[in-house]
Parts: sequence; structure tokens; C-alpha cells
Amino acid sequence: MGENYITCQGEKGSINISEDVLYSMVRAAVGEIDGVAALSNNAGAELAELLGIKNAGKGVKVQIAEGKISIDIIIMVRYGENVVGVAKQVQDAVTAAVESMTGMGAPVVNVHVSGVAFDK
Repeated sequence: MGENYITCQGEKGSINISEDVLYSMVRAAVGEIDGVAALSNNAGAELAELLGIKNAGKGVKVQIAEGKISIDIIIMVRYGENVVGVAKQVQDAVTAAVESMTGMGAPVVNVHVSGVAFDK
């Protein structure tokens, strides 16, 4: 993590944005969605491993290739919420946040719902 950068070349030099900044943007955007219970849990560990997420507790994987951003997010949805609706809200929020904060084109945002969280 933090080894990859988005680089924007300009006439005055380059601007480099760390992967860690993107992780923060994604977490903040996901945190604003009411139907999301958590970014991931133990049930998502196998899925996280398949996606190449080293720390399943984070639930976010960012890939930067050829100036394009691809983001995979593993979430838990609160019981009673519309799963597809919540996932679409996450996609929209993350897309808008990354697009507005980086000035780059829209990222590819894949949302993986690993489970449903029940109130205690």
C-alpha cells in the first residue's frame, strides 16, 4: 500500500496522489451511506483474498493502471435495507468523491456485499 501513485503531468511539473489518499477518500464516502454496516468482516476474508486485498479488515482494494483507477469494496449491509440500492449508493458516492477530489475520470467501482448485519 502506498507504493502506487496517480501521476498527473502538467507544465509546471507532476502531481502524485498516493494510494493511501484514495483509501481515505473511499472510506469517507462509504461511511456516509446509511445502509452500510461495515466495510467488511470475517465472512468477507475469502472474498478479500480472492480480490487480492491483503488486510480484509480494510475492505478496500485500489488498483491504478495506465492512469485509470479501479476500486473494489467489500461491505456488510444492515438488515432491512435494499442490498442493491445500498450498493448503488456506495458506487455513486465513491465515484463522485474520487472524481471530484482527483480531477481524473470516473473510476471503476465494484461493490461486493459479503453479508447482512443484524441489530443486537
